[in-house]
This record gives sequence, C-alpha cells and structure tokens, in this order.
Amino acid sequence: MRLEGKVGIVVGAGQSPGETVGTGRAAALLFAREGARVLLADRVIDSARETAKLIAAEGGVAECVAGDWTSAEDCRSFAAACVEAWGRIDFVQNNVGIGGGGDGPPRRMTEEAFDRIIEVNLKGCVLSCQAVVPVMREQQSGSIVNISSVAALAAAVSLTAYKISKAGINALTQSLAIENASRGVRVNTIMPGLLDTPMAIDSWAEALGHPREEVRAERDALVPLRHKMGSAWDVANASVFLHSDEAGFITGVALPVDGGQLARVG
Repeated sequence: MRLEGKVGIVVGAGQSPGETVGTGRAAALLFAREGARVLLADRVIDSARETAKLIAAEGGVAECVAGDWTSAEDCRSFAAACVEAWGRIDFVQNNVGIGGGGDGPPRRMTEEAFDRIIEVNLKGCVLSCQAVVPVMREQQSGSIVNISSVAALAAAVSLTAYKISKAGINALTQSLAIENASRGVRVNTIMPGLLDTPMAIDSWAEALGHPREEVRAERDALVPLRHKMGSAWDVANASVFLHSDEAGFITGVALPVDGGQLARVG
C-alpha cells in the first residue's frame, strides 16, 4: 500500500491489442493495487474502460476520461476531472508514445513522420505537465513520471525522430524538476529498454510480417541481463517507487529500466 490515500492520473492507460500487458495498463493496475485511486485517460476510451474493469475486479477505484494529450484543452480536462473527482492530483504518469513509418536516419526521415512523432511523444508530454503542475504547485506536493526510452541516450540511427522526442522528454523532466522543486513537486523520467509489450511485439511482428516468437527471440538476445526482455510490470514497479513517499528526496532523475542496455553502451 505504498500509494495508499493518493490520487492521480495515468495518461495512456489503455493499450494496443496483444498477448501481454502494456506499460500504461500495468502502471494503472499496480497503482490501484498499491492503494491509489486512478483517473484513466486515453484517446481510445474503450481501452481505458477495459483497464478500469480490471481494476474494479480487484477491488480498486478508477474513473475514465477520453481525450488526446496533443490537445491542451484535453489535458486541462484530465486535470480538472481528477480534481473534481477527488480534490487533488498527487501523481501523474505520462505514458503515451509512438514510433512510426517514415522515421529513419536523418537523411531519409520524412517531414511528416518527424512532425507526428514530436507532436505525440514530446508536445503531448509538455501539455500534460503544463495542465497538472499548477494544481501540484498549489498543493505544495506532487509527483510526475514521464516515460522516455533508452533510445534517448543510446545510438538509434534508424529512429531519429523517436530519439529526439525521448531526449526532449529527458530535458523537459530536468527543467520541470528544478522549476518546481521549491514547491514540493517532484518530476522524474523512466527510460525503458526492450520490453515484451503489445506495442513492441505484436504490432512490430505484424508490421514486419514475422512470427511473434521470432521477434521476441531477436529482442531477447540484445538484453544483457539474462538475455531476456523486461515487461511492463518492471516499469510499473519503478513508477510506484518514484511516486511513493519512499522517493521523496528524488527529483530530476532519468532512471533506466533496461536490463543493462545503457550500461553496455556506456
């Protein structure tokens, strides 16, 4: 019950179809198990509602709200809905992210892919933070966790727009952490490595036309720790810690959850 009595928002609380659980759904479920009441925000409201059903089945409390975090108005509606429901915002998990066709090396990346990935991955994160920070500053407390990627620091020549967007999230986190530290608002980033999630495995296997197990095996081989990808639960567990009072002296951190990938790069 490390989040007992806390209320917060998971942006991107649904997930794409697949065999496993995604990072947004895993975080929402674990936050509820740890005693939090959770507002589930997602562009696809039916997916958020499925997450809410899973939480309710375990005796947890969750509400849903539809919206697109690339809209400042929608982000303000997320914040307002949480305050209206429970009177405050103790934590926010910014979990939305995409890759996309058209990304690639700088000389081949398309303008359309660059604009879309930056808008969804980075602009949306900025707008979400802008919407909730005033509430947290007034409370003199709050925790934001932004989901970045090891691609922000590792060589990712074929994912230029994605890498730039995630490096931007790291920079945003640092700026927000320093700006709001005196008001008791903590802001941290998690940089996941290779994970076995629907977006990473099922969607990628479909795009390549390869069997899921072949994609899994190729990705597993790249991970130093036990040659096995992590799961969405690894990111969720790290998130619970960062949102909890146990991490009350931690802000401005970019935490790899990657099975040693960045250690090898370093």
